[in-house]
Amino acid sequence: MISIAIVITLHSAPKWIRGTIVGCYQWAITIGLFLAAIVSNSSKNRQDTGSYRIPIAVQFAWAIILVVGMVFLPETPRFLIKRGRYVDATKSLSRLRGLNVEHPGLAEELAEIQANHEYELTIGSASYLSCFRKPIRKRLITGMLLQALQQLTGVNFIFYYGTAYFTNSGISNPFIVSIITALVNIFSTLPGLYLAEKWGRRNLLMFGAVGMSVSQMIVASVGTALPDQVTANRALVAFVCIYIFFFACSWGPCAWVVTGEIFPLKARAKGLSMTTASNWLLNWAIAYSTPYLVNAGPGNADLQSKIFFVWGGFCVICCVFVYFLIYETKVGAFFCHKTIQS
Repeated sequence: MISIAIVITLHSAPKWIRGTIVGCYQWAITIGLFLAAIVSNSSKNRQDTGSYRIPIAVQFAWAIILVVGMVFLPETPRFLIKRGRYVDATKSLSRLRGLNVEHPGLAEELAEIQANHEYELTIGSASYLSCFRKPIRKRLITGMLLQALQQLTGVNFIFYYGTAYFTNSGISNPFIVSIITALVNIFSTLPGLYLAEKWGRRNLLMFGAVGMSVSQMIVASVGTALPDQVTANRALVAFVCIYIFFFACSWGPCAWVVTGEIFPLKARAKGLSMTTASNWLLNWAIAYSTPYLVNAGPGNADLQSKIFFVWGGFCVICCVFVYFLIYETKVGAFFCHKTIQS
């Protein structure tokens, strides 16, 4: 579903704003996390089954909105042209752009889509197996590692287990802290949408990786050296928020933008499906293993704040990864085709 949504965006949005629109996908996630924090905070004191039934029931509302919206969503012009339905493609593009079917700009864009489709026919299609062969293999590995490292920065530790962690750190109202971090996540994503076009993807990823690694190391050091102290707890919350700022304005939206831009046309859908799968695989692995790493008790690692040394270490790896393996992609697919080679 996620990879399909990104492919639809890439196939329907104007090329000058595609990066920003794909980045808005991450912004929508941050809004969802904020709403989830509010719902959890509202139902946490219930002593009946409503404590978990209400958060689950709220999710149905967004599913219904999605289903209803998809009824009115037109097929992408690229898909219609691939099926030879040129009249329908014209109507779809006219609806997406808000322009009359006779508008010269519409005809020009349709001609460009048609030319891209004819070029795609000349180079053939890509199977999942061919994505692991040259010259696509390096792009696939780069995209999968980028999405995996996005999760290994530890951001979902904050949003999945932040309440429990802040409680163990002695903070009196961890749910409020979770709402604060969710708000920081929302508003910090907005400058990232601008900076991705202004600075470029590579520079923004490096900026975020450096900022995240420093913030994580400070949180780990303060939490380990000064546990259960009021001043230390305030410092923990402050630098967790700073860390979230660096993530939200860089690796949050930019990882999706880069993976959406590095693949050639023939392999884009399949490549995105595999990079997205690596993101959710690491998401699950971190969600499953983190309680055993952080909590005390038999069979657990009891890392507590030391877990941030792990996330900070991965953020350092992010710096090295971006420096050696990430190419700038904002200038377009032609540049990517020339520079990202096996």
